[in-house]
Amino acid sequence: MTAGQAVAAKRQPRSRKEPPPSKRPDDVDRATAYAWDVVEGVIPVGEYVRLACQRHLDDLIRAESDDSEFAFDVDEAESSIDFFPAALRHWKGELGGQPVFLEPWQMFIIGCAFGWKRWNERAGEWTRRFKTVYVELGKKNGKTLMAAGVALRLAFFDNEPGAEVYSAATKRDQAKLSWNDGRMAVKGSADLSKLLQIRESTSIISNVETGSKFEPLGKDSDSSQGVNTHGAIIDELHVHTDGELYDNLETSMAARKQAMMFVITTAGVRRTSIWWDERSDVVAILEKRQFDDRVFGYISTLDPKDDPWDEANWHKANPNLGRSVFIDDLRQSAAKAQRSPSRQTAFFRFRLNMPSSASMKGIDMREWDKPENSEAIRVQPGQGCYAGLDLASVRDLTALVLVFRNPEDGSHDVMPFFWCPEEGIEERSRQDGVPYAAWARDGYLIPTPGDITDYGAVEAKLEELAEKYAIGEIGYDRWNATQLVTNLTGAGAAMAPISQTYTQLHAPWQEVERLVLEGMLRHGGHPILRWMAENVELEMDPWENVRPSKRKSSERIDGMVALTMAVSRWLAWGDEPGMGYAV
Repeated sequence: MTAGQAVAAKRQPRSRKEPPPSKRPDDVDRATAYAWDVVEGVIPVGEYVRLACQRHLDDLIRAESDDSEFAFDVDEAESSIDFFPAALRHWKGELGGQPVFLEPWQMFIIGCAFGWKRWNERAGEWTRRFKTVYVELGKKNGKTLMAAGVALRLAFFDNEPGAEVYSAATKRDQAKLSWNDGRMAVKGSADLSKLLQIRESTSIISNVETGSKFEPLGKDSDSSQGVNTHGAIIDELHVHTDGELYDNLETSMAARKQAMMFVITTAGVRRTSIWWDERSDVVAILEKRQFDDRVFGYISTLDPKDDPWDEANWHKANPNLGRSVFIDDLRQSAAKAQRSPSRQTAFFRFRLNMPSSASMKGIDMREWDKPENSEAIRVQPGQGCYAGLDLASVRDLTALVLVFRNPEDGSHDVMPFFWCPEEGIEERSRQDGVPYAAWARDGYLIPTPGDITDYGAVEAKLEELAEKYAIGEIGYDRWNATQLVTNLTGAGAAMAPISQTYTQLHAPWQEVERLVLEGMLRHGGHPILRWMAENVELEMDPWENVRPSKRKSSERIDGMVALTMAVSRWLAWGDEPGMGYAV
């Protein structure tokens, strides 16, 4: 036994007196009790949670060997669990004012995070084993409130002078969510209010006597340089576009003897990202393909073969089901998701914590093709409409889509027009496997002379249409549109630039999807628009906003983008007389 081990033996935290038996003992701490419930099948969980619990039980056996550098401090685990109802009160909803009692799954996480110790040769004492605690599960499961309790525990009750604890996110407003839960905990506790000070103007909770503090840190407004971090709450890691903030905070922990990175997140998009990297590392550790005793992981999700529509599986991603997550709400979300591609992806990712691909199908073509949508359009001379205009690059299609709304039943009629360069149209049809030439012969596609689209033909068509219909605002993508927009504005058109962002396109795309699903979008079976509808791939941001993506879509979608921009004008103006200005 080394000198360090000899010292460790004298000061070892209270642990189990004997290795855990193959069967559950009668008296165990609450974190270990949850682990036993999981491995014995009492609590339904996914494979990753089962592996985390099995790891804990296996490590209890490892900790009993004479040369082990690890120990599970039962007293520390239990006191950390008890800290939550002692320090925190719910301040929202029907539980407002009541103590925050942790659920068994939360007891497991908190008990392991604070109870596991390792012998620290440099400090000459037992310090926390886990530097990184990674927690991933579906939305509305109480991650943020749990993180707030961890932050207060680390900042002010960890025997760490001058502790700096940060709630960190890409945006400071996001970072303030868990900080605000901590703020309300202080405000709601007479004991904490005497001990801690809240500076509202700077969003800092502090203890003047120890120099410790807890504050939000946003990549959009704050610098993580120069901090000396003892604790970091990384909120919604899947939102982080790069690892700069994460890496800076992790590096700043070097001077602290038992710093902790507490990561809370929902599943993100499979791609090269800090979220995917960290999650993959945790999975490898749980599956014993990698070994790192400083990382704790709890990933609550469905298993690959699970049916996501089977309610019996929903608990795997929602351990708080029945507490902060309710079955009726999940059923309602599932019912909507079963008919809508974008809602389905959001349901899988945010409610069932299943990582999504970078894009998703935008339209269920069975819905697009149903008779109510495919019948001939019903448009009358003089009828009001809005338009969307998407101009092409050199050899691609330019799209103009007029959308008419029937005020009697709310149905919409879609009138699309497409242009392309005449030169090489037969060759492009053969090379691309797309029947441009046939569409041109049948009148669905308008060729313009030369090898680039003549926007003068688009301008002339709009002037012709304006004589027949009351065209309101024309939504357009700014790209390559300056001259045409100038000409149309001069002719009296009301032009509305539409940025191709989630903010601008989410609501109108959702409306397009609703109209398709409800059989309220008459398109007359237009073959080019149908081809483009089938091509649409959507992108989703971390806040569940979607947009049609030209980058992700395999083929052209210009007509669907133009349709979306036209619908955006209906959402902006509605059926008011005049609908803006006529061309």
